[in-house]
Amino acid sequence: MSDLRPGQSIFTRGAVDLGALAARTQQAPAATSAASTTTPAGPGNGGNGGFPGAPAGGGHVVDVTEANVQDEVLQKSMTTPVVVAFLAPGYPEVDQLADALAQFNAADGGSWVLARVNAQADPRLAAMFRVQSVPTVYAVVGGQPIDAFAGPVPPAQLRQWLDAVLRAGGVDVAVPEDPRLEEADEALIMGNLDEAEKAYRKILSDSPKDAAAEAGLAQVVLAKRVAGVDPQAAVAAADAAPDDMAAQLQAADVEVLAGQAEQAYQRLVNLVRRVYGDDRETVRQHLVSLFAVAGPDDPAVAAARRALASALF
Repeated sequence: MSDLRPGQSIFTRGAVDLGALAARTQQAPAATSAASTTTPAGPGNGGNGGFPGAPAGGGHVVDVTEANVQDEVLQKSMTTPVVVAFLAPGYPEVDQLADALAQFNAADGGSWVLARVNAQADPRLAAMFRVQSVPTVYAVVGGQPIDAFAGPVPPAQLRQWLDAVLRAGGVDVAVPEDPRLEEADEALIMGNLDEAEKAYRKILSDSPKDAAAEAGLAQVVLAKRVAGVDPQAAVAAADAAPDDMAAQLQAADVEVLAGQAEQAYQRLVNLVRRVYGDDRETVRQHLVSLFAVAGPDDPAVAAARRALASALF
């Protein structure tokens, strides 16, 4: 393994049997002890193994050898996700990844352990993990590898990978706000409807299933429909003419914007029961567009959907 070079090999999930690895390290204490003496700046001596970033210590960053892999990786992973990074100091792309891992580990405040291995100084351990190139990074949760990648990755991609590992390990991960969504929401709040619509549609072109952008776009469409409408007059007109479909649709719109969504949903469900053919489909589609404003997880939407299904069938 001493001729390891940076590479792009991708490893299969679960390719390493860590149970067998533990047995092997237990059966060869002399070999592991010898291996531990060859790793510079290893665990317990306050060094950082020649890697960029924080020195080992505090339990959140550890330098691992064949001698301590069972305690520092296998045992710790039973309670905390462990990221095992096989590195080789001196390669710029390897050093960049090592530094990024150390920075993310510090930012996450101990929610996962960074276990660094000098793959060139500890080739037996690299072989046990089937490492073929550096850098190679494994995620170990509950004593088993759950994912791995090889080769340098951009910081944003690394952050996403770490978040997925943390979630797999039962750690709550805050979902960062999309700055594009914040800008679109701000435009909507300020009444810049055309700008907001353009921003929401751009998000949806990149991420068609973005629920927040879908709800935002639905709000824009709704706001444009009721622009210039007198809310009180619209509701009064609809109450006075229960079979006037246009009046009912407009009243439902202003009720949703006034925070009376359940009343609006009931109004249109009742209308569905009284109309047929194309008119029924028009009302149904209008009601569904109002559901999109609240989002699919809203309890009122779930109840209204059941009521609509009952009215239709």
